[in-house]
Amino acid sequence: MRRFIAISLLLLISWNVSAKKISPKREMRAVWIATVDNIDWPSKSGLSVAQQKVELIAQLDQLKKNGMNTIVFQIRPAADAFYASPYEPWSQWLSGKQGVAPDPFYDPLQFAIKACHDRAMELHAWMNPYRAVFKYKTTKTDSSHITNVHPEWFLTYGKHKYFNPGLKQTRDYVSKIVADVVRRYNVDAIHFDDYFYPYKIKGEAFPDSLAFAKNGGDFYPDRIEDWRRENVNKVIHQIQDSIKSIKPWLPFGISPFGVWRNKDKDPNGSRTKAGQTNYDDLYADVLLWLQKGWIDYVTPQIYWHIGKKVADYRVIAKWWRKHSYGKPCYIGQGVYRLDSASRVKAWRNSDQIIRQIKLNRRLKEINGSMFFCSKNFRQDRLSINEALTQKVYAEPALHLVNLMFKGNIPDAPIVERVENRLKWNKQKDAVYYVVYQVKRKSGLPQKIICITNRLEYNISKKYMAHAFAVSAVNRGHQESSISKLVEFSVREDNK
Repeated sequence: MRRFIAISLLLLISWNVSAKKISPKREMRAVWIATVDNIDWPSKSGLSVAQQKVELIAQLDQLKKNGMNTIVFQIRPAADAFYASPYEPWSQWLSGKQGVAPDPFYDPLQFAIKACHDRAMELHAWMNPYRAVFKYKTTKTDSSHITNVHPEWFLTYGKHKYFNPGLKQTRDYVSKIVADVVRRYNVDAIHFDDYFYPYKIKGEAFPDSLAFAKNGGDFYPDRIEDWRRENVNKVIHQIQDSIKSIKPWLPFGISPFGVWRNKDKDPNGSRTKAGQTNYDDLYADVLLWLQKGWIDYVTPQIYWHIGKKVADYRVIAKWWRKHSYGKPCYIGQGVYRLDSASRVKAWRNSDQIIRQIKLNRRLKEINGSMFFCSKNFRQDRLSINEALTQKVYAEPALHLVNLMFKGNIPDAPIVERVENRLKWNKQKDAVYYVVYQVKRKSGLPQKIICITNRLEYNISKKYMAHAFAVSAVNRGHQESSISKLVEFSVREDNK
């Protein structure tokens, strides 16, 4: 540990004294890939396996090019699966019919994990805990779907069917599903979105009065809202315990609605006037989960612009950085709002997203961004791809160190030059490598050129007159010392 601290301090000092940087060395840069209703991937149901793979790879390549280092991949949108689940049927958004496996067979989650790791990107497995049937009036569920096996566990509200959060069977079932994924797949985190109790529908009460009467305990008869919050607290705590019993180092993150509570409801709330909030409407007491250590990171979805009167991005971001209780805090950003015809002037230019990222970086407790959602980068809304790479993501970024991971720190690679390439040996415990441009005189890292899981890197002509070094990084994103320098001469650059 002393060696790790010494190396980390040296690299940190080296980084801070280097040339003024456009990008921080470590930063979350994630994108949600939504599969529900074919929002992002696949573009439509019924595509061939080959077409599905081509589409996903194209999205990952674009996002990697944009500087992203994490994919939040939706694998369970409605008690169905984008992986080979022993408990839930294949998703309807793959083949067009629920329960039909890909043919020829492949496992989309396994494919996505490998594709991400091949690009030195993390994959966070995104699940929805309570949504059971999306648009239940028009969806034909497979006979094996849990709503057909245990119809007594479910409630209908609005257009969808939901697990009844007031039942112990619900908690046990959802925890079992999560544990199965953690046990069988090499995912880098488990991720839940903002849908706990559903967003309220005006004039329609959530139909859980019978469950409250039967299972409300001391909360019955007049504290149904506290009981609902306790139901969600229990499932979050149980899922955290399930994850950590299998892989103690694996993060469990939540991306809640942007406002916890308005200040007029609670003096600890934010100076906002949101119509619905986590605590009062979704019954998600996110601050309690952070305080108790039941979640390992938080990503509030602040899908509003800087200066919005009732929900100002700046106000809410500053509030969350003070209420993350030492856990990593990433901001969910609404790139989908970019639109040249938007009624809100701020969203008619991609600079709104750039301003938000720069604001995040000024707030020290905020550690990066997650963007909703992938198709907007595929469409390149308002030239957002170039805006990112030119203005804020000019250099790749490492992930934050996972302090729960107790693995060994790799040794520095041994690097050699082969013509215009750098080549190095594979290091034990390393999962990817960082290629640095280095100052010749001081030997200090100047900038990150590439983050890769490969054992070589081609030096382009624009970098030919520089020196380079390589470090190795383990699963917890702990970095080795850098290798010895490898130099390319100015004379070669002039050939």
